[in-house]
Amino acid sequence: MKSVLRKRRSRALDLWEGIVAARRWMLAYGLLILLPACIMLFVYYEQSSRILQEEVTRTMKQTLKQAGINLSSRLDYVQNSSNSLFMNHKLYENLDPAGPIVDRIDQSKELRNLLESVQTAPDIVRARIFTDPENIYGFDLLNLFPLDNLKDRPWLQAVGDAGGSIFWTGIYEENYLDLGPARILSCVRILRHPRNFDRTLGVLMLDVPEKIVSDIISELDFPAHSRVYMMDRGGTIIYSADRSLIGTQAALASAPDEGILERSEDGVDLFELLAPIKAADWRLVLEVPKTGLTHRTAALSQWSGVATIAGMTVMFLILVFVLLAFVINGMNRRIKSVVRTIRTEGVEGLEEPRADKGGDFYLLERVVDHLVRRVRDLMEEAYRSKMLEREAELRALQAQINPHFLYNTLDTINWLAISRDAGDISHMIESLSDYFRLSLNKGKDHVCVADELELARVYLEIQQSRFPSTFAFAIEAEPEARGCVIPKLTLQPIVENALLHGIRKNKHKTGNISVRARRCGDELEIAVSDDGIGMEERLAASLLSESRAALRTEGGGSSYGLYNVNERIKLLAGCEYGLSVRSRPGEGTVVTIRLKAVQELSTQ
Repeated sequence: MKSVLRKRRSRALDLWEGIVAARRWMLAYGLLILLPACIMLFVYYEQSSRILQEEVTRTMKQTLKQAGINLSSRLDYVQNSSNSLFMNHKLYENLDPAGPIVDRIDQSKELRNLLESVQTAPDIVRARIFTDPENIYGFDLLNLFPLDNLKDRPWLQAVGDAGGSIFWTGIYEENYLDLGPARILSCVRILRHPRNFDRTLGVLMLDVPEKIVSDIISELDFPAHSRVYMMDRGGTIIYSADRSLIGTQAALASAPDEGILERSEDGVDLFELLAPIKAADWRLVLEVPKTGLTHRTAALSQWSGVATIAGMTVMFLILVFVLLAFVINGMNRRIKSVVRTIRTEGVEGLEEPRADKGGDFYLLERVVDHLVRRVRDLMEEAYRSKMLEREAELRALQAQINPHFLYNTLDTINWLAISRDAGDISHMIESLSDYFRLSLNKGKDHVCVADELELARVYLEIQQSRFPSTFAFAIEAEPEARGCVIPKLTLQPIVENALLHGIRKNKHKTGNISVRARRCGDELEIAVSDDGIGMEERLAASLLSESRAALRTEGGGSSYGLYNVNERIKLLAGCEYGLSVRSRPGEGTVVTIRLKAVQELSTQ
């Protein structure tokens, strides 16, 4: 009985401990996941609402601005037509009254023909001229009208103040004799006598249908309860879908031409977006209730925020549980597999684990440590083997070229050329043989100046065979300089650059190369000059201050370059020695080599 009670008490304690552990986990979940998620949701909601509202407002502003640009381009076309007519001398000739009636009748016909040709444009419904009766013979009331017909127009004074410049009227209704009533806006300007500006000949009007404005504005997609209208510089509304507003004063008369404003009207907060219509100096205005825009963005932001946070939380929990399951299961399988393999097959240098050393995990730790050391040793051994293999390959490649075999082969080709009376080929082979002999130089790193000058001479002779009658060269050396030593292949890249990048890039691809060697005290100086294309001083200085890829010209090029030759001399002789470049465009280039003068006997 006591044992049963003890078991029940133990089970109750286990259940209570389970409940306490569950409560702790729930509390940890609430503090670590749920509370941060709620805070993130609130911050996300506020930020996304603000950002989304700004983006929606900016998008509407761009849409409104594009509508203003489209409308301005349509009005620009009408203004260009007005300017073309305004600059036409026939217009003024036919408005200047003639003597006989027949001539005045012809003038009226020419005026009508001129105006009818203008109104064939798709955006111009009618071209009209208002003038005094004494200027023409009769009015047809289609294109020609008496000037008194405009005396009641409210914008007539503004047209006169414009002094011949274009003035755009607001939208008004006009009753045409042939078309009937139509809603239009007009491009108006006053016409003055070309030789007497104080004399007014009339008023030119190009009528544009209201449809070009309404079509552009009707295509705009804005939120409900928004309103689009057009106002002039004085703040008078000249177009609105609600025609009762036309002619009234807008609340934004002093607002800038473009921007986003906020204001209240009758307790309603509004966004006001403005875009200019530059052709007519008007402004396009969009009124959007702030509540509608805010509710729209808030709804989008709220649903997106809730969905994002919920999705992130669910995916986080699923990912944690899945990863834990995979990691624990994989670790368990791998540990068991490793321990089983070690116990059955053993590991070199390892003893059977003892119980007081940590059991299987201690054995696994020792095995992993042994494997890491073994892998590191194998990697070092593989690296050394790879380096030895690469050195062996380089030696094998170097050994493949037998200088004696190369000289014998060139000598055979030379005799074959002589036997066939091919003197130019024989000369080329001899030069090439000398070039290889001087270049290889029995593996020496330093040669005497005489050999280096001979190598330059052979190279230039080979290039003369390649480019006949294009350049001449001269090589001079003082006796004291010929016995000095110089790093091998120092002079040849400089001579090559003088030919390929100096003379061959010249306009006529002809010129002269001069090589002069002399000894100045304890220094050896070799100057290579050409009268080629030359270069800017800044480019000449950069050749020695930065590494450049070897230039290639007509299939040739230096394998060193001036930078590498200069660095090589500084490395071997010291920083006070090296190359100097002096050049000007069109005047050629001089490259000077400065070395410490060391006689050949001192190096033996």
